[in-house]
Amino acid sequence: MTQTSSIILGGGCFWCVEAIFNGLRGVVSAKPGYAGGHTEQPSYKEVCTGKTGHAEVVQIIFNPVEISLEDILRVFFTTHDPTQLNRQGDDVGSQYRSVIFGDKAQQTTARSIRDEIANQNIWDASLVTSIEGPAHFWEAEESHHDYFARNPETAYCSAVVAPKVAKARKLYRDRLKTAE
Repeated sequence: MTQTSSIILGGGCFWCVEAIFNGLRGVVSAKPGYAGGHTEQPSYKEVCTGKTGHAEVVQIIFNPVEISLEDILRVFFTTHDPTQLNRQGDDVGSQYRSVIFGDKAQQTTARSIRDEIANQNIWDASLVTSIEGPAHFWEAEESHHDYFARNPETAYCSAVVAPKVAKARKLYRDRLKTAE
């Protein structure tokens, strides 16, 4: 039986993050949800108010033999804008913050990769991604699962999700589950 690992990442709208990671070889699953807040079992509607303290996140379960945590974090830091505090583009609020939730070893790895990306000067501003300890993951409502795959023609998906997915597919073509 293959051993898996998991990490929780928030990079703005969870529809974008989920769509990017579900396409990568070695990712067993990418589930949208909420983490880092103070409300038990929050709903999407509650999280959208910004009052629960949660971020929209994706729980990534992966096979570390096929894709390393370091590579997952490189994909994460290069497919959303980690320089925007409490927002991604027009999505504004702490629920859209750039955040990584993980254990001590994952936090150390995340800091190392964050520094690596910062030193590459990919972004024009300082990285503001928060690296935090483990957090309870509350799985999002079923309507949010595979949202982009099921709703690619909606205005938001066409304008926001599709360009991020296209960028990830271009940057990480050699890591995709299926050849593009």
